Amino acid sequence: MTDKSALLLLLQRPLEPAFLPKDDGKSVLIIPEEYMSDRYRPLTEDIQTRFSGGTEQEVPVRKVAVPDVSWAEVIDRRGAFSLFIEKHRDIAGRLIDLFIAQPDASTLMGVGTALRDRLNPNLFQYAMTVAIQHRPDTKDLPIPSIIQLFPDQFVDPSIFPQLREEGSIVQQEKRTTIDIKPNYTASDREPEQRMAYFREDIGVNMHHWHWHLVYPGGASREVVAKDRRGELFYYMHSQVIARYNIDRFCNRLGRCRPLTNYREAIPEAYFPKMVRSSSNRAYPARAADTFLKDVNRTDNDTVVTVNDLQRWTDRIHQAIDQGFVIDTTGKNIPLDDVKGIDILGDIVEASTLTVNRKLYGSLHNFGHDILAYIHDPEYRYLEDFGVMGDVTTAMRDPVFYRWHSNIDGIFRKFVETLEPYTSRQLGFTGIRVNSINARINRPNAPANVLLTYWQKSQVDLAAGLDFGPRGNVFASFTHLQHAPFTYEIKVTNSSGSPKRGTARIFLAPKVDERGTNLKFNEQRTLYIEMDKFGVNLRPGENTITRKSEQSTVTTPYERTFRRIGTAQTPTTAKDLEAFRFCGCGWPNHMLLPKGAPEGVQFDLYVMISDYTDDSVNLEFDENVDCSDAHSFCGLRDKKYPDKRPMGFPFDRRTPASIATLGQFIGTNTNMASNSLTIRFTNTVIART
Repeated sequence: MTDKSALLLLLQRPLEPAFLPKDDGKSVLIIPEEYMSDRYRPLTEDIQTRFSGGTEQEVPVRKVAVPDVSWAEVIDRRGAFSLFIEKHRDIAGRLIDLFIAQPDASTLMGVGTALRDRLNPNLFQYAMTVAIQHRPDTKDLPIPSIIQLFPDQFVDPSIFPQLREEGSIVQQEKRTTIDIKPNYTASDREPEQRMAYFREDIGVNMHHWHWHLVYPGGASREVVAKDRRGELFYYMHSQVIARYNIDRFCNRLGRCRPLTNYREAIPEAYFPKMVRSSSNRAYPARAADTFLKDVNRTDNDTVVTVNDLQRWTDRIHQAIDQGFVIDTTGKNIPLDDVKGIDILGDIVEASTLTVNRKLYGSLHNFGHDILAYIHDPEYRYLEDFGVMGDVTTAMRDPVFYRWHSNIDGIFRKFVETLEPYTSRQLGFTGIRVNSINARINRPNAPANVLLTYWQKSQVDLAAGLDFGPRGNVFASFTHLQHAPFTYEIKVTNSSGSPKRGTARIFLAPKVDERGTNLKFNEQRTLYIEMDKFGVNLRPGENTITRKSEQSTVTTPYERTFRRIGTAQTPTTAKDLEAFRFCGCGWPNHMLLPKGAPEGVQFDLYVMISDYTDDSVNLEFDENVDCSDAHSFCGLRDKKYPDKRPMGFPFDRRTPASIATLGQFIGTNTNMASNSLTIRFTNTVIART
C-alpha cells in the first residue's frame, strides 16, 4: 500500500481508534507509541500484537513532527461539528491548510494519524477529505462515500441495532438486508410529508454535502477561489428550489413560501428521528409555529441576532438597487452582467471571498445557524444544533427550502435588473431545430410519455458501524426512480459548413398544483436544466440522440453509493478514474420530477447555441475526470466549461411582449419545444 493510498485507512470507521483493522479487517496501521492517545499508550505493544494478527497487510506509519493543534481541539471530540458555525468553519479552514502544507503524502499520513483520534471525527474527515482533493499528489484517490462513514446522518438509526446484530451473529454469506422504512418522520396527517421522499432522499442529501466539500467556504484563498464559485452557489441552490417546487405541484402542494419575514412564526415543524453517532444524542426537533430568536451560544461563540439578518438583507437589497457593492476600502464594485452574480454569491453565502464581510455580513450561513438553534438559542438546555446546522442533514427540513427560497429571491432580484437577451445572443444563424422528443427505452414506447416509480436499492453500511461487525452489512432503502429514456433532436444545418453547438435541454411544468396554467414569466423561474452537451452539426439534416443517464447535471447511482475497501477498489487506471471522488452531482434517480398517476404536463425545451459564444478555450471529455455533473459542480482545477451565464437562456427576464414559451422561441430557429407527460406508478421495483 502506497503512502497516499494508506490515507484512505484514516477515513474508515471514523469513531474507532486508528490502530483497529480497516478494509474489512484486511489492513492495520502500525502506529508509533507517541501517536497513541493517553488511554492506549501504555498498551501500545499489546494492542499492535492483538490487532495485527490475521490481517493481510501491516502499514507502518512514519514518525514525524506533529504540529500543535490545540486550537482545533476546542471542538469537542464527541460533540457536533458544523460548517455553518463560523468558529468551526475557521478551524476547519486552518486544518485544511495544515494538511495541504505537508510536503509529501508520507508526512501527511504521519500527521493525520497523530491527530485523527484527538480531533472531532466529522471535523477530521471533512478537513482531510478537502485536503486530499486539493493536493496535487493525492487528488486522484478514490475517497469513500460519506454515507458509509457517517450513516447516522442519512438513515433511520433504528436499523443500527439490527445491522450490528446481523453482522455479529450471521456469517458473511448468509446475511440478509435490513430494510429502512420510508416516510418515518411524520404521518400522512402532515401535508409536508408528501415531500419526504424528496427532502430525505439519501442521494439528495449526499449531493449537498459533496457540493460543500468541493466548494469549501473557509480555507486559504487558493482552495476557496474556484472559477465562478459565487455564481455556482446561486445556480445550484436555485435549481434545487425549482425542482422542489415542481415536485410540490406534482403532490398538490403550493409553491414553497420564501422565509422573508424574520418576525413571523414558522408553521412547519420537523422531527428528524436521527441520532448523532459521535455523541449518541438525538438531533433536536422544531415544533410548529416557532419564532426565530437571537442566538447567543457560549459553547461555540455563535452570537447573531434576528436584527442582524434583517440588516444584512436590507444592505444586499440596497446594493442591488444601486448596482454596486462597496469593498473594505470604500471602493464601489459594479454588479455588472458578467461578474455581478458571482460577486453577489460570494457575499450572500458568505465565503472567504466576500468583498466586505463587515458590511454585508454572512446572511446564508447565520440564517442556517438561527434556524438550527431555534430550539435552544442560549444554550440553556445544553442542546446541539438541529438538522439545519449540518450540510449532510439540512435538506431534510422543510424550512431549508423556505430559507433558500428567500436566498434565491435575492439573486433573482438582481438578475431581473439585467437587460433581456438580444436576438443575437439567443440565435444561431443557419441552424434550425426541427423537433425534440423523449421516449423511454422500450420497444414501441410512445413519444413524450415518461414514467416514474419507487425503487428499492441497497447500500453497504458496515464501514460506518464503529466497533461493529466486519465484512458487508447491507441496508435497503426506497427512493424515486424513472424509466431510462432517450432524447431525439432533429436539426437542420443550412449554413453550408460544419458547425459546433451546445445543446441545452430544460423542463418546466405547464400548470401549478391547482391545474392552472402558469404564465411564462412564472414558468421561466421553474425551468430545470436536464442536460447540456456539445454537438457537431454537419451540413444538412442531423439527428442527435442522448440518453438520460448521460445528463451533465447528475451523477450515477454506482458513483453516489460506491462501496469502499480493498475488495471494491478498482486496480486498472481507467476503472480507478471512474471510481474517483466524483460524488458531486444531483442523483440520477431524481433527474425527473415525480409526476402523478394521471400524468403531469410539462414543456420540454431544447436550444442549440453557437459554440463560439459558449467556448472558454477548453475542450473536455464529460466522461473523464468527474466531468459528467459539471452543470452543478463545475470542473476540478479548471474553468467552468460554459461562458454563458448559468441557467441561460431562462436566467433573465424577457421583453414585456413575450407572454408564452412559443413567443419566446419566436423567430429563434435554433430552439424547439414539445409537450411531455410524466406518469407516476405507485409500485416498488427492486434494483437488479
